[in-house]
Amino acid sequence: MTTSTLKYDIPAGIVVFLVALPLCLGIALASGAPLFSGIISGIIGGIVVGMVSGSQTSVSGPAAGLAAVVLASITKLGAFEILLVALLIAGVLQLAMGLFRAGFIANYIPSSVIKGLLAAIGVLLILKQVPHVIGYDHTNDGFSFAEGNGENTFSMIAGAFNAIQPGALIVGLVSLLILLYWDKTPLKNVKLLPAPLVVVALGILLNVLFSQFIPGLGIGQTHLVDIPAIDTGNLGAYFHLPDLQHFSNHDVWVVGITIAIVASLETLLNIEAVDKLDPHKRETPPNRELVAQGVGNIAASFLGGLPITSVIVRSSVNIHSNNRTKASAVLHGFLMLASVLVLSPLLNLIPLAALAAILITTGYKLAKLSLFRDMYNKGWSQFLPFVITVAAIVFTDLLMGVLIGLAASIFYILRSNFRTPYSMAQYRMHIGEVISMELPNQVSFLNKATIKSTLWEIPNGSKVLIDARKSDFIDNDILEIIHDFRIVAAERDIKLNIVGLRNEYSLHNPIQFAPALDKETQKNLTHEKVLQLLIDGNKRFMTGCETTKHYLHQVGATAVSQHPMAVIVNCIDSRTSPEIVFDAGLGDLLTVRIAGNVINRDIIGSLEIASKLGAKLIVIKGHSHCGAVGLAAQNVQAHNIGAITGKIRVAVEQCRCSSAHHGADDCKLDLEQVTRQNVENSLAEVIADSEYLRGCIARGEMGLIGAYYDVGTGEVQFGKLVTPETFDDGAAVLSH
Repeated sequence: MTTSTLKYDIPAGIVVFLVALPLCLGIALASGAPLFSGIISGIIGGIVVGMVSGSQTSVSGPAAGLAAVVLASITKLGAFEILLVALLIAGVLQLAMGLFRAGFIANYIPSSVIKGLLAAIGVLLILKQVPHVIGYDHTNDGFSFAEGNGENTFSMIAGAFNAIQPGALIVGLVSLLILLYWDKTPLKNVKLLPAPLVVVALGILLNVLFSQFIPGLGIGQTHLVDIPAIDTGNLGAYFHLPDLQHFSNHDVWVVGITIAIVASLETLLNIEAVDKLDPHKRETPPNRELVAQGVGNIAASFLGGLPITSVIVRSSVNIHSNNRTKASAVLHGFLMLASVLVLSPLLNLIPLAALAAILITTGYKLAKLSLFRDMYNKGWSQFLPFVITVAAIVFTDLLMGVLIGLAASIFYILRSNFRTPYSMAQYRMHIGEVISMELPNQVSFLNKATIKSTLWEIPNGSKVLIDARKSDFIDNDILEIIHDFRIVAAERDIKLNIVGLRNEYSLHNPIQFAPALDKETQKNLTHEKVLQLLIDGNKRFMTGCETTKHYLHQVGATAVSQHPMAVIVNCIDSRTSPEIVFDAGLGDLLTVRIAGNVINRDIIGSLEIASKLGAKLIVIKGHSHCGAVGLAAQNVQAHNIGAITGKIRVAVEQCRCSSAHHGADDCKLDLEQVTRQNVENSLAEVIADSEYLRGCIARGEMGLIGAYYDVGTGEVQFGKLVTPETFDDGAAVLSH
């Protein structure tokens, strides 16, 4: 907390206090508890929990979601003082849960459910505050979520329009207009004058004016904040102590455990939701929050308060009031304490319609139509759990609604797991088409039918790879299917590789085909087929769909001999490794690395050896932003560098002459054009300087081609296949 943050936290704390005060009273009334117990919990939630908590945005207080539980528990136990014993037990249990790090539960709530919770709270805020805006109050429970007299939210709204209070309606509509258009006025820049405070002050002023000059519009006492008068000389009468002689009562323990579980779940859900609302995306430590709630409930039990949780309504108002630190939550607690001691005459002038307008605006921000549209665009697996959560909370209660939303999310998880329990890929390799099935981290019996049908539908004579390296758990049913498929594969001439199975599964990994070239496969390849394999490999590299290499298997397959399909003359540049950009494995490619991919006698000798090893294609590969080409353009000849740059200078001069011929400025030499020309020069040297390779190419035993690699995109562009006659007509073989 600093001076720079207080200018945000003080107004936010005041707004939260104004919203929280009637909520505390309403929840106490709905819980069947002493009215002052709600105020006590509001004070403790702000000051005690606020100080202990690690959240900068959450605001705690009496829990609306526990009102029904408290009402039933008081009836069951017989006295409020006995309920306080259960609350003491609940607080101790929450403290223990925090110390033993049970807060991890919050990490397992799907975001669709969290967003559904927020949207549902927004919908409820709007629905439940509409009657207050137009001056209808069916009970005195203020902002309570609980209903009474057999009414529900929708019957309240219907009845409200039959009992409109004109003065309250005017205050409510004016307040809504101010809140909606405040950000479009210059006053929005005055940090100590937030819109909600203006609305409250204006509401008081309008009501005073109505009462003085237009009595017919005056707002009655039932439509104003109602803080009971406190006898400061007899404060002890407002506090209740737990009746500890009932500590061994079985029913007390049942209620205590129930409150601990429900309050902890609501708190964890709320802080997860509030963290998503936080514009600064700070993370609340869940275990520390449980400790804070436990301390708060223990304090409430000894002072006569209601069960405390983190409260989403107050927290969202806090965030939308632009708070910066938890000082706003603590301040709201002190203000609540001051209100019951000295400020009640002033606060009792505030129209409920003004406070309802603040909550309706908050509800609108939580349940914007854009949120529903965004969730719909994410697909049914996100949208349906979201909508189900919203509907369930609106028509039941917060905890039950979240559980229903979780059930919907789990259904989609199981459905997705059942439908797509693996990833399938079919790709062309030098050894032919390979069908790969990659199993996920967890493979359960739910995947049995899908995996079995997929394996049994694989065509006869295929090569199949089952990759279980990412699987931490494979159900015994799936292991039986794999075992049975090994038998089926043998009868249908399917070559099967299984990799990654753990030793504990007692099912060894068979390797029936090696992902490396053998002599027979190499012999059957042509340079056209090899070129296509390189093109396919580069496409896989560019799209991030590289094949799984299983290098150790390739090591075994190539230990005695190698049968490469191509030889690549490549620059030494670290960004251009042929094995990577062509998605090749061990034994697939011979590589000759030399700066600038230039040709000399040693390189020619290496290419002739490659021919003896059975390589079917020679590729001379240049690349963009080549350092050697840049040095050649600068005519760097120092030390032995000239042996490389001297050869590239030929391409530099050729391109410079070409530019001059077309009227271009020498200083604008296109280095990429030089790179391509240098590749063509290297191709020509291979043809000119090796009678042996020239003969191999002429007989079709080998192919020769140029290539250009773009280091910015990963794409390899191939030119035309070269023949001994290619350079006779001077035509380019690598497009510029």
